[in-house]
Amino acid sequence: MALALFIFFTLLLHSSSAKSPPSSESPSEVLVTYGSVLKLMHEKTKCRLHSQDVPYGSGSGQQSVTGIPTVDDSNSYWIVRPEKGSSAKQGDTIKSGTIIRLQHLGTRKWLHSHMHASPISNNLEVSCYGDDSESDKGDNWKLLIEGSGKNWKQDQKIRLQHLETGGYLHSHDMTYSSRIVGGHHEVCGVGEKNANNIWLAAEGIYLPITETKKRDS
Repeated sequence: MALALFIFFTLLLHSSSAKSPPSSESPSEVLVTYGSVLKLMHEKTKCRLHSQDVPYGSGSGQQSVTGIPTVDDSNSYWIVRPEKGSSAKQGDTIKSGTIIRLQHLGTRKWLHSHMHASPISNNLEVSCYGDDSESDKGDNWKLLIEGSGKNWKQDQKIRLQHLETGGYLHSHDMTYSSRIVGGHHEVCGVGEKNANNIWLAAEGIYLPITETKKRDS
């Protein structure tokens, strides 16, 4: 079933140019649900959270995570998953304060962080780790919605705080000069809230709500 869903989303994303499905609601009212496949846009730089099968040359040596300035790159898609062991189901809405995981669509690895130093700024390294069957507590992030609203919506300002290190998912104007990821922005974790750790759910496929309880947005 998981493989079938992966193939379905991959084909759908490539055939639809990554546009959100038609909706009678405005974009700000499209709710993010578990199983949705989306891009995260960094508010300050407008880069998309990105990963590919390229390891860091320092630190953990795990798969690198960067901010890419181009919009139309299939390596910027992430599947929104619940915390391991959670009873949450596909199609459930996600409240502020919930622990989530983000799985990279292309490589099936998880957005991860730890105490290794990031390559450029020496903050906390953010990497991709594991696979469909391997995920640990370093993949857990707390969703923090900025402003009003209890449930996560498309185009809504959020922060993601790494549960184990306390670092906020962060990017900035510092860029790589290497051949493979040249021009990509560094993504890292930092210990304090500031304007450079605000993100928004942008392009993607947002699964409809399937939970039977009354929606509380």
